[in-house]
Amino acid sequence: MKLFRLGISLCSLFLTCVAFAAETPPPSGSSLTTNPVFETNCAKCHGKNAEGRHFGGPSLVSEKAAAIPVDHLRSIITNGKGHMPRYTGKLTDAEIDTLVQQIKALNTK
Repeated sequence: MKLFRLGISLCSLFLTCVAFAAETPPPSGSSLTTNPVFETNCAKCHGKNAEGRHFGGPSLVSEKAAAIPVDHLRSIITNGKGHMPRYTGKLTDAEIDTLVQQIKALNTK
């Protein structure tokens, strides 16, 4: 019986760690293109390297992207614009903030 309880406790601990890891955005120093949120939600339109795709999303590594104010970029991701879908309710505020920081970081190199 003790072994069973230990197994249940370890399982609960594992599931808690997995849930926490899924909700924790990557460190702000990490790259946009290696961010799992970008890879899952953005790369299909903006490309694996964020350089845009023909008939897809525009490049996120450009003078135009660099000129977008942080608040406007956050609004575009949150509310959508044109063909860009809204990510309210799909991404957390922290995930959206991380994407914005990483997009801006791409354009300051």
